[in-house]
Amino acid sequence: MSQQTVVVLNGPNLNLLGEREPEIYGSDTLADIEALCRKAASLAGLDVDFRQSNHEGALIDAVHEVRKSAVGIVINAGAYTHTSIALRDALAALSIPVFEVHLSNVHRREEFRHHSYLSAVSDGVISGCGPSGYAYAIARISELIDDRH
Repeated sequence: MSQQTVVVLNGPNLNLLGEREPEIYGSDTLADIEALCRKAASLAGLDVDFRQSNHEGALIDAVHEVRKSAVGIVINAGAYTHTSIALRDALAALSIPVFEVHLSNVHRREEFRHHSYLSAVSDGVISGCGPSGYAYAIARISELIDDRH
């Protein structure tokens, strides 16, 4: 991984995008979102390491793996956003920008989705902007990196 890599982590069920509840999540697939992220990163002069797992431990392992090599993390943790203190703790250990992304506006949905364990350890939260939220997060990470230099 290069020193200018943004890691994009996707949690459970996001591999079903385009099929699962398109009225909520839209018709874009995870491959479409990956292409969007690669384009946004390229425009910002960054690389992307794009991953998806349905397993909480695999996401935590990914955070640990890239904590010293990535310049930022964009995470759509899916349901783990609302349940995983362990993932929150892994992200809290980072010294790089972290952006929490949700395709839908979680605050217009079921009450259990209103609380995020990740928000308090994230530099920003983007919710309800569809796939563009990922691009916004990558652009913001690029700005933060530039501000630090």
